[in-house]
Amino acid sequence: MTFIFKDRLGLLRPTKTTVLLLLSVVFFFAFGMHDAAAQKRFSKTYPTGNSVKIVLNNRSGTVEVEGWNRAEVNVSAYLETPAASIVPEIRNGAICIDLVKDNPGRDVGSVNFKIRVPFDASVDIETKIGNLSVTSVRGYLVRARIYSDGDINLTDISADNVIAENMTGNIFYDGEIAAGGTYRFSSLQGDISLRVPFNSSFRLVATAPSTRRISLGSFGGNMRSFGDGRRVVGQNGDGSAALTVTNQRGSITFIRR
Repeated sequence: MTFIFKDRLGLLRPTKTTVLLLLSVVFFFAFGMHDAAAQKRFSKTYPTGNSVKIVLNNRSGTVEVEGWNRAEVNVSAYLETPAASIVPEIRNGAICIDLVKDNPGRDVGSVNFKIRVPFDASVDIETKIGNLSVTSVRGYLVRARIYSDGDINLTDISADNVIAENMTGNIFYDGEIAAGGTYRFSSLQGDISLRVPFNSSFRLVATAPSTRRISLGSFGGNMRSFGDGRRVVGQNGDGSAALTVTNQRGSITFIRR
């Protein structure tokens, strides 16, 4: 509401209430414009065969990869300011995105990726900080590495080779253990949870040197414990796959799928 009064000369003047209201409107639009400009969007689609490899090297931000029933890869990203340069390349049939190489020496904001790939794609993701998830992928390789902080979630995975590594954060794997496959999970601090079918065949080496918190659940039948519970070694089924789990200062838990 605007209040009007007359000064000594008889002129109409706006009160302080009017001035404050106008300033509020100015600040509202200023901050609104800043927020809108603070994030840019990148989107590109690549026609592929049913089998493709996606390689991503990110600095910071969330990364979500999801399998879908299309012979194409869709890469969407939201870039916070200062906006990074994204220059995808095709190398030996793989779609490669390397934000570290494309932005040498630059101070850039976080980049949050949403990537859709064919179900049979292989996925190789590295990032420094931020959560990373891969869902519904059954290619030859699923590799997820976080050099610092962030959770890794791998769900509905059916790959011959799976690697998940971080420093601080939880790791969750829900998927198959293929005969002859190699599976490696490693964390410095966080909880590692593996949800796999009971009829999986694997040789296990599980190590939790600081906490001794290794819970095998239904998979403990043919396992032996060493070092007062710091390491568990054994096999489930015929032991055709190799499964290595290491958690320096966290827990290791097996869940029957």
